[in-house]
Amino acid sequence: MDVMSSSKLSLGPLLFNWDAEKTRDFYFAIADDAPIDHVFLGEVVCRKRLAGKNYLPDIMERLQKAGKKVVLSGLILISDERDMKASQDLAAAADDYMVEANDLSLVSLLQGQEHAIGPYINIYNEATLKYYEQQGGRHICLPPELPAASLRALAKVATSDLEIQVFGRMPLAISARCYHARAHNLHKDNCQYICNRDPDGLTVETLEGQDFLAINGLQTLSYRYGNLLAELPELAAMGIQNFRLSPHDVDMIKVSQLYRDFLDGKKSLAQTNDSLEAEMIAIEFSNGYYHNVAGLEQVNKP
Repeated sequence: MDVMSSSKLSLGPLLFNWDAEKTRDFYFAIADDAPIDHVFLGEVVCRKRLAGKNYLPDIMERLQKAGKKVVLSGLILISDERDMKASQDLAAAADDYMVEANDLSLVSLLQGQEHAIGPYINIYNEATLKYYEQQGGRHICLPPELPAASLRALAKVATSDLEIQVFGRMPLAISARCYHARAHNLHKDNCQYICNRDPDGLTVETLEGQDFLAINGLQTLSYRYGNLLAELPELAAMGIQNFRLSPHDVDMIKVSQLYRDFLDGKKSLAQTNDSLEAEMIAIEFSNGYYHNVAGLEQVNKP
């Protein structure tokens, strides 16, 4: 088995505020039909969205019965006691599930236990990688802004399983303020969960009218979807063999199947790229960070 076909696909945590029925149906479909190995599950953007998510145990059970490994993801930003309590509750589940830390507070709570590290924790050099591995990090998703040279250097010394996001809007920033609420003249404490109107985020334009960013509650994302399809062979050759797809309001089963077919050699790069673009005709892609240029650039389009 070559390094491409032995690579694993993961589904990152859902970043957007979808309603309960849509979320449940989405994950049930992923469990039944998507060629995904790991599913990262949980609220990472805003603790307020956790309210009413009593359907998560049903989703976890369905995913596990389908042979998917479930990883529980924590908040990106711990800003008050209620956020900290949510993180403590999540750390308490680490005996039964692998937990992904996206904030240093949760890393501290998980110290000494095997856990995952999300892309929101800055790991830019070998010494930092070693530090988190020594704390118990066994599965580490590197930040999306790292260029190929940095990824290669980290892969050479890693003892953990490294992962990189290869599809979806890239996380850029998190804030204690809610951009979504402010855009609708609402206060964060009375946001009315307005972010649920934008299932893939709210587009932000430059003063010149260029689509530039997307806001998602407290989070800032890239407008363009990161797409490292063409870079998968090089990433696998480096030793990075875990590839993350970030969930969006598109046919994620079709997207995951396209990536899987390419990894397994069932489709060429050109065929896969054409199918992906046909499926997502209105979406713009980028891979600039990987090639050490502006992140919104698309380099070497297949």
